[in-house]
Amino acid sequence: MNKISEFIYQLDDFALGLGIILLALVTGIVLKLILFKLLSIYNKQENPLLVRSLTKHLNQPLSFLIPLLFLSISIPLLPYSDKTIYILKRVIEVLDILVFAWALIKLTNVGRDIVRQKYQIDKADNYRERKLFTQLQFIRKITILLVAFIALSMILLSFDAVRKLGTGLLTSAGVVGIVVGIAAQKSIANLLAGLQIAFTQPIRLDDVLVVENEFGRVEEITLTYVVLRLWDNRRLILPLNYFIDQPFQNWTRTGSDILATVYLYTDYTIPIEALRKEFDVILAGTELWNKQVAVLQVTDSKERTLELRALMSANNSGAAWDLRCLVREKLVQFIQQNYPESLPKLRTEFTNPALHTLPKHP
Repeated sequence: MNKISEFIYQLDDFALGLGIILLALVTGIVLKLILFKLLSIYNKQENPLLVRSLTKHLNQPLSFLIPLLFLSISIPLLPYSDKTIYILKRVIEVLDILVFAWALIKLTNVGRDIVRQKYQIDKADNYRERKLFTQLQFIRKITILLVAFIALSMILLSFDAVRKLGTGLLTSAGVVGIVVGIAAQKSIANLLAGLQIAFTQPIRLDDVLVVENEFGRVEEITLTYVVLRLWDNRRLILPLNYFIDQPFQNWTRTGSDILATVYLYTDYTIPIEALRKEFDVILAGTELWNKQVAVLQVTDSKERTLELRALMSANNSGAAWDLRCLVREKLVQFIQQNYPESLPKLRTEFTNPALHTLPKHP
């Protein structure tokens, strides 16, 4: 009978403790729903960027963090044994650290949203914005890495067994550090190269580069590599230290505007001035030209042809490419229609009359 009474008593304690846990979780969930409902109403009326971004990115982390906080407060009220309460405290403590780290990582997205709203990268002259976003992206990745490292360290140090191993680990840290440093030499070099790129900025997000004879834009800069989106939508992946050790072309280093060139090869009889006037007409009829540079010059004279170079300016590399194609097509068409005799030709002159006389057959 005593055993039955004891079992019923334990069952009552278990049910009471479970009820307290459920009540704490439900209270946290309801409070979170009320809070975000109020924020949603506020966003519909005022729509401020900061509150809207916080609501968007912290919705999921706070769905776990607020109930866990209420659960942590209710732990002393549980009618359980000291051992059970200790285990519950450790589990909740680990979950609190993980969810809090998750919320901190989401806060980096809030900062990114605010910067992107203030500085628009999709405008024509976006040199300052690309410089800022490149630094912001690298700092955000470093921050996420540090938050994850600190969270993991706090979880490990919350256990007595791991804490007792700390002295031994510190003693062997020098040897382990040397071994890890040798093994991760390339990774560390890439990380240091990333720091150098983020602040000296030989490249930035959306920069136009010519690398390994490939033309493309910087699409992403991670902690270890750079993703270059090529003109045909292929992706070229290069380690960060490549941009420290190897030469490459950056067409947008100091600004997005660029000079475009078109080379033509014609006969010596081409009327240069007429071609120059047509060049001006072509540029005046297109929005691809930014009205800053327009020059047509004879840059070389070869044995059989003249080399003509048309030089014009555009706001960015994409417009420069289209402008080159347009000017090249229109100038060739103009020569074909008006001066076809000035297209490149091979001349042969016969000076010996005997060469014109064919031998007579008997």
